[in-house]
Amino acid sequence: MSPLPPGLLREELQDIEPYGAPQLDVPVLLNVNENPYPPSSTVVADIERAVTAAARDLNRYPDREFVALREALAAYLGHGIGPGQVWAANGSNEVMLHLLQAFGGPGRTALSFAPTYSMYPEYARDTHTGWEVGHRDEDFTLDPERAVALVRERRPHVVLLPSPNNPTGTALPHHVVGALCEVLDGGVLIVDEAYAEFRRVGTPSALELLPAHPNLVVTRTMSKAFALAGARVGYLAAAPEICDALRVVRLPYHLSAVTQAVARAALAHAEELLGAVDRLRVERDETVEWLRAQGFEVADSDANFVLFGTFADRHAVWQGMLDRGVLIRETGPDGWLRVSIGTPVEMAAFREALTSVTSQTKEVGR
Repeated sequence: MSPLPPGLLREELQDIEPYGAPQLDVPVLLNVNENPYPPSSTVVADIERAVTAAARDLNRYPDREFVALREALAAYLGHGIGPGQVWAANGSNEVMLHLLQAFGGPGRTALSFAPTYSMYPEYARDTHTGWEVGHRDEDFTLDPERAVALVRERRPHVVLLPSPNNPTGTALPHHVVGALCEVLDGGVLIVDEAYAEFRRVGTPSALELLPAHPNLVVTRTMSKAFALAGARVGYLAAAPEICDALRVVRLPYHLSAVTQAVARAALAHAEELLGAVDRLRVERDETVEWLRAQGFEVADSDANFVLFGTFADRHAVWQGMLDRGVLIRETGPDGWLRVSIGTPVEMAAFREALTSVTSQTKEVGR
């Protein structure tokens, strides 16, 4: 394929590689934080019926306000949240893009604290929003005084804070979220709770803080806990005024009738689908204990993945794991690797492969 003529592509997009984790055909896939347990035959059957019903009207545009889906999402979230406080889109990625389109843009800035989700600066780039980065402490927590001081200094229009954080799994306590909401005068604080259902007992959700902070947005996804990564459904809860603003930037009829049908059918089976979350929490905690027993550093995790290290040559370890049929993620700070939590069989394969690789490379936590 011949290259594009000079000057055709936006300058800031020149030589940029598209985002994406490796998609390789190996026996054990533990690199993109998917739920390893597929929907049951009962759930699949209900989704099939819902899609069939939607298909009968595919000659018509879908409900652009997706009222029934918003009602179902609000009921699932609880905390007194009403349908007017809910927004949804094609994955939490599109939800984030809508937020940056509405509250970021030329002459405005977004800020987060590294290490953090690698897509955030891309959302900023794609919406011509300035991007600024603070830093977390060595244990990946966020010091509230330093965070507040940075927000006061930089005065961003949008602050992006994942909780649990990706790639570290670190959750945010309420006092940090509240302090940043209060100091973020004229700005929006987005708490990205893509992995919230996996948090440990006692770890709070920012949903509890919505009544006190009108500039707070809490985003969620159905990709992880609901095992619907292939359906692409993300959503948020916020003040009705924030949801209204997103209508201005969304594409017409952005959620297909099929997507809405699939999401509603899955929400009707929330209790069953979330049953796998308990198993994954147990497997995660056992993985953390095992890794620490082997001498590795391991970040405390409230997600369905674990960040561990450190390695003098993490790529060699990653490649060694891949050679043994186990795909994990080379991400996060230098020297660290991330493993998604899979089934007991998959995690046994992970432990066996890691033991084999590290025994050959002598790469045990440095």
